[in-house]
Amino acid sequence: MSSAQAILQQLTPIFRKVFEDDELVPTLDMTAEDVELWDSMRHVRMVLSVEKVLGVRFTTDEIAGLENVGALVLLAQKKLGAPVPA
Repeated sequence: MSSAQAILQQLTPIFRKVFEDDELVPTLDMTAEDVELWDSMRHVRMVLSVEKVLGVRFTTDEIAGLENVGALVLLAQKKLGAPVPA
């Protein structure tokens, strides 16, 4: 299992709780437009939950630059020192 897959597995329960959808499965190309309840407040809750679960901190600029879940996963990989694709 790749680091990206492992991180996605860790994100799944966070996404399901924050976005109130027990069947939600985050994918690397998923964006806020793909999730009905994804608004700015839930975005903040999701980011804070991800930081807590993964034990990392994101800067405001890093958060603002996230275009999709894949970008979040890649950023988390970098913060965790995991290998990232070239």
